[in-house]
Amino acid sequence: MATPMPGEDVESAAPRERFAWRARIRTNPTAYLFYRVAVAVIGFLVIATGVVLLPLPGPGWVIIFIGLGIWATEFAWAKRLLRFAREKVRLWTVWMSRQGWFMRGLVSLGIVLLVAVCFWLVFLVSGVPGFLPGQVKDWLGHVPGL
Repeated sequence: MATPMPGEDVESAAPRERFAWRARIRTNPTAYLFYRVAVAVIGFLVIATGVVLLPLPGPGWVIIFIGLGIWATEFAWAKRLLRFAREKVRLWTVWMSRQGWFMRGLVSLGIVLLVAVCFWLVFLVSGVPGFLPGQVKDWLGHVPGL
């Protein structure tokens, strides 16, 4: 139960919505069901986009967290998962900030190698893209498996 505002009795202190339009939607069960389905679908599409972008250098994880944030506006399990993920990212950041340059370099090298392996796998499955210059295609043509 929410804490009552000054001058408000305890019984009327129901959880307050941050936005008035969302509070109005919650009063109509049919509209609220459609709203929750829309939030679920939009969150899924954003997360799916992030998953597709994961092997590429770019904001794949950021997009996944945005989709999870969309879900967290309406689903308690998503809010808990988002809180858990934020805490793990915070702990990772704290741990990395305490490490010396050697460990930071090793982690960076590992990330670069992971991205290179992802590119190699993408090129292995789909072939070398036509927009790459001829020299890159020639070089990649000598790589085993491509």
